Amino acid sequence: MKFKIQRDELLNALQQIIGAVEKRQTMPALSNVLIKATSDSLSLTSTDLEIELVTHLKMMIDEPGEITVPARKLLDICKALPADSDVNISIKGEKALVQSGRSRFSLVTLPAADFPSLDEINVGSEFELPQKTLKDIIDKTSFAMAQQDVRYYLNGLMLEISAKILRAVATDGHRLAYCEKETDCELSDIKQVIVPRKGVLELVRLLDNTEEKIKVILGSNHLRVELDNIRFTSKLIDGRFPDYNRVIPDDGQCIMTADREILRQALVRASILSNEKYRGIRLILEDNLVKLQAQNPDQEEADVEIEVNYKGESLEIGFNVNYMIEALNVTDSSMVQAAFRDSNSSCLLTFPELKDCKYVVMPMRL
Repeated sequence: MKFKIQRDELLNALQQIIGAVEKRQTMPALSNVLIKATSDSLSLTSTDLEIELVTHLKMMIDEPGEITVPARKLLDICKALPADSDVNISIKGEKALVQSGRSRFSLVTLPAADFPSLDEINVGSEFELPQKTLKDIIDKTSFAMAQQDVRYYLNGLMLEISAKILRAVATDGHRLAYCEKETDCELSDIKQVIVPRKGVLELVRLLDNTEEKIKVILGSNHLRVELDNIRFTSKLIDGRFPDYNRVIPDDGQCIMTADREILRQALVRASILSNEKYRGIRLILEDNLVKLQAQNPDQEEADVEIEVNYKGESLEIGFNVNYMIEALNVTDSSMVQAAFRDSNSSCLLTFPELKDCKYVVMPMRL
């Protein structure tokens, strides 16, 4: 195998796929990138056996072939080379030679046959939608995914696709984020899949805020997204996601409307003196006023008041302040509406300018 490529082109391709390369792994090949060169194209593949990233480049190849080389070392070499320089890569015996100008590097290789690949995807359904639609729906919900929960089906993002509607729901058992978007999907029945946390974070990194269409393929055990020159594949979590409709309250009689940014800043100020472990704050609602109170084990206290639009009986309720702030962070809407039933029930956060998103935060005892 032998080819010449521009340093910036190779660097960009490696940066797109490096997220699937595990730093700690049991198989040596998983720390490598698979390089396949045909007569007129070059592909780079990385995997951690849960997700797989493949990028394609159209270019002339001097000598076709395939090999695997250490991914992060090749990336670091490219980063250290001058911009706009040319990189020559060739295979000599069991070493890959990387040359650029007067710099020369010799890397250990492993055979392409040693490189694992994900199982073939059995196409169940496929559809196209703008990149920004998928990116936006992930951005507005993925923060609520669980991390290393024993309920493994919570460690990911649930995507539900039905005729004309794409929904995303994430929950860690203490809060829930829901968002839906209209699409041109023409699916006859509802499809529901759970994409694992790492796959979600890697996918959103690849997406741009553009109207450019991408292809989404749903298999029985995999999700695949095909962008312009990148192919993303992720295994799916095999489990039943909770019924989100039962979690979203619809009968909150106590309605508070506030300026989103003013409320967010007030919560941030109150959080400074909250318990570092539990992050609990007390929210007290009175006529057109909300008081935010926090205490910590050192007997330090924070008391923050802001004016809001609220008419009703006084209400006192405890929340994890981080959950409230994170829900307010995902939109730039000017106003937020919080609906409460009583001191022991969940709070429903909605945004008048953002009709398709809902956020539920469970109360906590203080």
